[in-house]
Amino acid sequence: MPEMETAAFETDLSLFKYDNLEQLPSEYRTLEETERTDRIEAALDELGDDVVILGHNYQRREIVEHADFVGDSYQLSKQAANADAKYVIFGGVTFMAESADIITSEAQTVILPSMEASCPMAGMAEALQVDAAWAEITAATNEEIIPITYMNSYADLKAFCAEQGGLVCTSSNAHKAFEYAFQKGDKVLFLPDKHLGENTAHRLGMEDEIVEWDPWDPESKDARKAVENDIILWEGYCQVHERFRTDHIEKIRDQHPDANVVVHPECRREVVEAADVVGSTATITQTIEEADPGETWAIGTEIHLTNHLDRWHPEVEVLPLCGEACMDCNAMRQIDPNYLVWVLEELTEGRERNVIEVDPETKDLAQVGLDRMLEI
Repeated sequence: MPEMETAAFETDLSLFKYDNLEQLPSEYRTLEETERTDRIEAALDELGDDVVILGHNYQRREIVEHADFVGDSYQLSKQAANADAKYVIFGGVTFMAESADIITSEAQTVILPSMEASCPMAGMAEALQVDAAWAEITAATNEEIIPITYMNSYADLKAFCAEQGGLVCTSSNAHKAFEYAFQKGDKVLFLPDKHLGENTAHRLGMEDEIVEWDPWDPESKDARKAVENDIILWEGYCQVHERFRTDHIEKIRDQHPDANVVVHPECRREVVEAADVVGSTATITQTIEEADPGETWAIGTEIHLTNHLDRWHPEVEVLPLCGEACMDCNAMRQIDPNYLVWVLEELTEGRERNVIEVDPETKDLAQVGLDRMLEI
């Protein structure tokens, strides 16, 4: 396993972390929804309280309808930790299952139904890659830099940031994480989502202190110039939220003059500026829950949450911000409901499939980063 230059623990690229995860057997690939539902319910009846199913907001209906809890990634991990279930089945992506493994007990086993569910944004900031950049950037200044990683990152990056004096944040508390970092140090390196970082800088009135660090473009990287700024943003982004444009907002308002617009802070800066409300998936959900009957809301986030809110709140007109151009998250899509049937039926036979397990050293350090987040 590769050693990092500035961190005391070893890690590997995400491509190789979970190469033991298994593909869906062929006999499960053609199940119809009715049969699938019956088999899921039968397995759950047999497993009882031994299993809890977590469904991320971005999961399709066929996953969410079987979930014990539905919500955002860290919220779901906390609910799993508070449950007595031996098995935690996470309908999400790899970094979410890792977070669940970090904060659940040693007696709990976390299962990710599909090996393909790997968040592209998390993969844009590999710990090994960040370690190399950190060595270069910190060598260019005597001032203290505090690294902050968004929750949407792998466990080893959370551990790396913790070891370097930094912490983890969510989209809801990123501004508090920045404030914490500036109390401790002089500059911030924010990973991996540049849009959330930029929007947070604007919220704090520090938009003139931003510079981007693109690890894929050698000509754009100049550590001496980067450290002239107080906020260094890693070149990473969510492929779903970056699709939204201001012309989507203009079009929705032309078609629905009374429409309000709520978007996620992973969206581009100009989209955030044009929206009526900006917030996490929890904020988006709460906004629709509290809307008056007859109100119209266009939502700028992953399409499945929009569909859920439309289904759950028929008294409110809920629209996808970019209409037919809105698409689902490719990584979330990999949690096919047939995978859920498979891992559940395997558990009834005493076999654990696609277990996500963070090594103890990484887990302990990542927990430090999460604890610092909770302190703020």
